[in-house]
Amino acid sequence: MAGRESGTQITWYRTPLDRETLARLNAKSDVRGLVQTLGYLGLLILTAGLALYGQQRWPWWVIIMIVFLHGTVASFTINAVHELVHKSVFRTQVLHEVFVRVFAFLGWLNFEHFYASHMRHHQYALHPPDDLEVVLPIRLMVKQFFQTGFLNVQGGLSVLTNTIRHARGRFKGEWENRLFPSDQPEKGRPVRWWARTLLAGHVLILGVSVYAGHWLLPILTSFVPFYGSWLFFVCNNTQHIGLQDNVPDFRLCCRTFTVNPLVQFLYWHMNFHTEHHMYAAVPCYNLARLHRSILHELPPSPHGLTATWNEIAAIQRIQRKEPGYQHRALLPGAASPA
Repeated sequence: MAGRESGTQITWYRTPLDRETLARLNAKSDVRGLVQTLGYLGLLILTAGLALYGQQRWPWWVIIMIVFLHGTVASFTINAVHELVHKSVFRTQVLHEVFVRVFAFLGWLNFEHFYASHMRHHQYALHPPDDLEVVLPIRLMVKQFFQTGFLNVQGGLSVLTNTIRHARGRFKGEWENRLFPSDQPEKGRPVRWWARTLLAGHVLILGVSVYAGHWLLPILTSFVPFYGSWLFFVCNNTQHIGLQDNVPDFRLCCRTFTVNPLVQFLYWHMNFHTEHHMYAAVPCYNLARLHRSILHELPPSPHGLTATWNEIAAIQRIQRKEPGYQHRALLPGAASPA
């Protein structure tokens, strides 16, 4: 893909599926969508409710553990927002509009900003400068896991400062100025108004909490970006790290792994990341079926987070010695060439 002009349409390779199979995989279900959405929201409510219930009843160290568990669950709100902006979760479209705002508010996420960025990421995945949402190489070290996965003050402050900046209609950097050019202010207007909604809502929560003396409530809501993202860190950072850019084949620039049902549920099934990019209209709860349907053309998928990170660590060791190295996933012999 060297020499490709910016904005050129990419002809992505997709494993062929017959029309009936693809139609079944693309089928949306309000019932299954609600199982995923309300199930995840229920876990958030459960962990927050346990912490509030036990505040005056249980030892302080138990409350800290429950609060941290709540942060662990809440860190996956970005995956909820991700699925909902794709509008592939529900058959009834208004449900996307409702729940994307619920999860975006709970996670301090600007879904309007994310939508603009992520649609380009899918169109031009790992093809800079048209995709700057993910740029290779990605360097991750163990210290970053400990710096951000437990108590992430810097990350939380970054969320706050970016929200304030967006609320003022300020965009910076090559990517944001490409998405929201100054000569097209209408593109940035939804980002600005949602940022203001986030700030107003969380200021209200803080005000009510101070007035009523409920010090734990803002920790479970407004301070969620500051703690508990360890599991999200080891799940979400697997998606493209160490793989190839500037290739028109999702099997070579995305990583799939299998994992236990609980983590897969929290992660909104994004462990099937190659499949998600290849057929982005398939609901997250159908990605395992899609995986089985195209398995004959996929690279080997590691099972579990330990095996996945062992694979990534081996790639990063090579990259430390050879900075330009990119791992080429092994495709089955019968797979169509990229």
